[in-house]
Amino acid sequence: MTTTVHLAIYDGLADWEYGYAAAQINSQDFQKVPGRYRIQTVALAAEPVTTAGGVRMLPDLVIGDVDPADSAMLILPGGESWATGQNDPFAKLARRFREAGVPVAAICGATTGLAQEGLLDDVDHTSGAVEQLGEYGGAARYRQERAVSDGGVITAGPSDALDFAREIFVELDMYEPQVVDAWYGLFSTGDPEWYAKLVQSVPN
Repeated sequence: MTTTVHLAIYDGLADWEYGYAAAQINSQDFQKVPGRYRIQTVALAAEPVTTAGGVRMLPDLVIGDVDPADSAMLILPGGESWATGQNDPFAKLARRFREAGVPVAAICGATTGLAQEGLLDDVDHTSGAVEQLGEYGGAARYRQERAVSDGGVITAGPSDALDFAREIFVELDMYEPQVVDAWYGLFSTGDPEWYAKLVQSVPN
């Protein structure tokens, strides 16, 4: 059975922040259960959006059609539109996911949306800087780390897409632990020896 991972898209979204995660979720290589997950994009409306890099993306779904019960995770990339309030409906959607017990992953500007929605008040979390999150009730639980996963909420700063992806893979139980370690080693260092370890880490 294939389960959907929902990826939010909106004008100005940061192209680099979701790429590692989306590509590996869609790929079957090294996964425990190939074909278990698929990516579907979600937007506020059915019209195309344009990313920060000028890439036009056509959403698969509109936000009103998303049911957390049919999802394995909601991924929220960053982007300048989080600062304008334009993406507030996605913060509300994230609340529905958390109330349903479905994980939410947010990076960069999207962490501000979660903070303002009160979704970071009771979990350890991170972002680009605690000041980025504004006034909110969870500042005491801010952690100066690349990525943090706690209670079904994954957060990361703008330069930490690789660590963000790793936490997503762990939460989704996509790979054996040694596969995650080898994948992260390869992409964080570029050392080809990690590729050999990646291949060797896959059970026969």
